[in-house]
Amino acid sequence: LDHSRTNQRRDNPCVAHTDADTLLLSSLAAASTLLLVATLSPGPNNLVVLRTAAHGGIVAAWPAILGIVCGGIGLLVVAAAFGTRVSAWPQARSAIAIAGAAYLGWLGLCLLQARPGASADAALPAGIAGLFCFQFLNPKSWVMALSLVAAFPPLGMVRTLAWLAPLFVLIPTASLLLWAVLGQQLSAYLHKPGLRRHIDRIMGLALLASAGLLLL
Repeated sequence: LDHSRTNQRRDNPCVAHTDADTLLLSSLAAASTLLLVATLSPGPNNLVVLRTAAHGGIVAAWPAILGIVCGGIGLLVVAAAFGTRVSAWPQARSAIAIAGAAYLGWLGLCLLQARPGASADAALPAGIAGLFCFQFLNPKSWVMALSLVAAFPPLGMVRTLAWLAPLFVLIPTASLLLWAVLGQQLSAYLHKPGLRRHIDRIMGLALLASAGLLLL
């Protein structure tokens, strides 16, 4: 009886279509949740936006936000095109983790060691182009893009991008704007050299912790 019901559901195009729609909606909900958690939780992108907004306000943070979002779309395209090959190749995953950890560790050390001023700012990625390229060295961005594409229904590259790309634009933009608002609230404290130095050290330690976690 159960076998006959299964065959009826399989042979009925309306039922099959409904099942596919349900799977797609549940996948989109899961993808939205993962994106929201990943972009709201502290990470290299958030810290760069926070620091940029703290120094120049929300307007100054917009190029960084645009670069992060565009870089995320670029990673999504790469993940949709080659995600299966990258996931199946352990050496590729290790290389991404090591390169990302090295870069994040270097950024963290720059913030810890440099005096408040141009040297620390010069080490951090800045502008649309800088943050776009930074996404390809950010392991958190790689993991997010590869995981979402791997968990999404096999609709083909074009349809997968058509469904996921809007999420990669709207959710990270909203989350990063919240971090920019927080950074703007910190701007009043950055006029005091001592507090500014403490904030830089906290951000440097956070980047070093992120780098260390990648190597565990």
